[in-house]
Amino acid sequence: MAELEELEELVLTPDERARGVQVDSVMWRMDWTGEDRPGRLAAFVAGRVRAFGVEPADVDTTAVYRAAETDPALRRGDFPVRQLDHLSGVLAGLGCTLAVRDNGTDTYEILVALTGERELTGLVHQGRPVRAWDSEPEETLVSLDCPSCSEMLVWQVPVGRNLADERCDCGAPLFDATGRPLPDVTLHA
Repeated sequence: MAELEELEELVLTPDERARGVQVDSVMWRMDWTGEDRPGRLAAFVAGRVRAFGVEPADVDTTAVYRAAETDPALRRGDFPVRQLDHLSGVLAGLGCTLAVRDNGTDTYEILVALTGERELTGLVHQGRPVRAWDSEPEETLVSLDCPSCSEMLVWQVPVGRNLADERCDCGAPLFDATGRPLPDVTLHA
């Protein structure tokens, strides 16, 4: 993993580093359900791009909002992912990378890194991985309600592993030997 100073070099301007600005102050947090007020995510991203001296043309999520208005399949929590996907693509053309700190919760902790042609890999902040939005996470969050006792269960599963033969504390089987949920088990989206 890279040192915190390397992350600071990517997400802070030279002036911010000289003034002792902390990475947390240029991180934007958004609940998995989306923005408090429309446009705040795009404004944050545009502001960070401007801080790096790049004009943030097309750093906007209006197109994503318009597309969502006519999408009957859109579920709660889908829209923020679409916004982040869109902004990630826009930033790539500006020499920046949309990054997320995998904090183990359902909150997105967003950073904008000035990366140019460099790939954003192997970074940590406060012990948690920081990765490019469009890269694979190191863990997958799996949650469900036990069909027998209704207990809510949550696992952080490392990539490449599964929940083969996992059971609830009440004894109810939840996954088969290959890690697939049993027929009466519904995973939370």
